[in-house]
This record gives sequence, C-alpha cells and structure tokens, in this order.
Amino acid sequence: MTGVETVTVRPEDGAGRLDRWFKRHYPGLSHGRLEKLLRTGQIRVDGKRAKAGDPIAPGQAIRVPPLPDTPGPAPRPIAGARARPQDLALLRDAVIYRDDWAIVVNKPPDLAVQGGTNTERHVDALLDGLRFDSAERPRLVHRLDKDTSGVLLIARNAAAASFFTRGFRDKTTRKIYWAVVVGLPELRQGRIDLALAKSGGAGRERVHADDAEGKAAVTYYRVVDHAGDKASWLALLPVTGRTHQLRAHCAVLGTPSLGDGKYGGSGAQLAGGAGVQRLHLHARSLEIPLPSGGTLRVTAPLPPHMRRTWAFFGFEGDAPDPFAELDVVA
Repeated sequence: MTGVETVTVRPEDGAGRLDRWFKRHYPGLSHGRLEKLLRTGQIRVDGKRAKAGDPIAPGQAIRVPPLPDTPGPAPRPIAGARARPQDLALLRDAVIYRDDWAIVVNKPPDLAVQGGTNTERHVDALLDGLRFDSAERPRLVHRLDKDTSGVLLIARNAAAASFFTRGFRDKTTRKIYWAVVVGLPELRQGRIDLALAKSGGAGRERVHADDAEGKAAVTYYRVVDHAGDKASWLALLPVTGRTHQLRAHCAVLGTPSLGDGKYGGSGAQLAGGAGVQRLHLHARSLEIPLPSGGTLRVTAPLPPHMRRTWAFFGFEGDAPDPFAELDVVA
C-alpha cells in the first residue's frame, strides 16, 4: 500500500475481533505493530479510535495506514473449493436445527471448525453446503476444538452473525458440556476459577495455569454419575470461553478427560472399553437469544464412541440442566 485506505468489512468476513480481521487480511503485520498503530490512532473504525479486541461487523469502515512490505487484503478463498462430497453430506446430515437465522450442527469429533496448518478439511470450507437456497453464505460465530463434538451454532446471514456474536461476547448464552473423566473428583460439584495462558506454536497450542499472565477462566462442574472411582460422567458449564478451558480444568481436578493425552498423558487412558483412546468431551446443549425474539434451546446427541462408553460404564438417564439452580450464563 502506498497511502491511507478505507477498507469496508465484507459480509463474508462476518463479525469478529479487529485484531483477528487484521491477522486474516494483513498476515505480515505483527501484533506489536498493530497495537502501536491503534494506540497512535492511525487505525480507526468508523472514524473512531479502536482497540485490538474491539468487535467489528460487516459494513464497518476501517482506516488502514500505509503498511510497507505488508500484503493487502487478499480475496477470501472460495469456501468448499476442496470440499469432498462425502464431507458435505456428513455436515448436512449433522444439522439438528435450522430457521431463518441459525443452523445448528452436531459437529462430529475429528472435524476441525476452521483451517490451519495441515488442516484443509474443516467446517468453514463446507459452509456453502449449508446455504439451503439462501443468497448469503453461512458464518461461523464460535468454535469447538477439533476433537470436541456437539453443538456448533452457525449464523445464516451477516445480521444474525452480529447478533449471535454479541450474545457470546455479552454472555447471554448458556452452554453445557458432558465429559467422561478418569477418576472421581474429591468434591462432587464445584467451581473452578483458574486463569489460563497459551503456549506452543501452530499445531502444538496448549494452555497452562498462570495467575500472573493468564486470562480469567471459570467453569462450574457436577458429577452426574460415576463408576466407583474409575471414571465419572461430568456436566460442565463454562462461564468463560478460553482455548482448551474445559480440558485444562478437568486435568486440574486430577480427573483428566478420557482420551485427552494432551492434558492427561497416560493418566487419561483406561484399560478396556471401546473408543477410550478418543477425547470424551461433548457440547451437549446451548441456549441463546434469537434475533427474532425468544430463545433457541438445542441439544445434541452423543457421538458413537461416547455412547459406547456410556454403555460400558452403565451410565444411565439424562441431565437436562444440572446447574438449574445457578443464575449463570456463559
């Protein structure tokens, strides 16, 4: 770029954070340089000073100063260009709710939500397959780990994406996860308040407890059932949404998620039982306000490997909302 430009956030960009927009469109711009440009007012949003973590939405105008040796906005890759027909069919079959604003997918385990290093098979590349005759391409509004299954909310248009993104940001949602963990927590229910910081590079990212540099991370948990002290079925309600938060917090309890070698090592394995080498963490339910009014409430069935584990340990019944007495949204 040779001069100041005003770049309009495109509909296909969806809603998100300002720093992530720059990372996607100006990959050569370091975070430190971005922060300096923001502090000095050289980057503005709709004519106003902004911060790296500020939310942006389609239609907003971003003032971009000259950025020597930094690539400009690149055209967004054609989503689905490498999508295999069987993957498109898998995602469509996983749809458990659809209206004019939202699509909810029961994401299979081992399917990434977004692309990355050596990751070409992901939900974002398949979203054209969920248009359902809509003129707009659907948009992601939150994420799940690749190995985590369950409820994944997708907005059907830019207006819905902005609305749902605000819901996650303003904590007007309620998310409940189910997990099988190795062992039995000392306390059958409680609140984990442990700040987490990231470490590791691309493809090796993990989090660790760090009160000084970490970001606040809070999770409520409850033991729904257990097989002696061998394994437990936990319900988890995250108040914050940090990377790998639930996996790290389960490990802190001394009961890592079954199959979670990253945070539990060999202690996350059990002898016998089908599918115990796979992560047992499932986004079971979501409640979130709808743009049209009312509340979307959706529940995702367990994936096959977790159903087998439920049968193996004799876990029975349901846990619609084990935290009903808590006035907590996440």
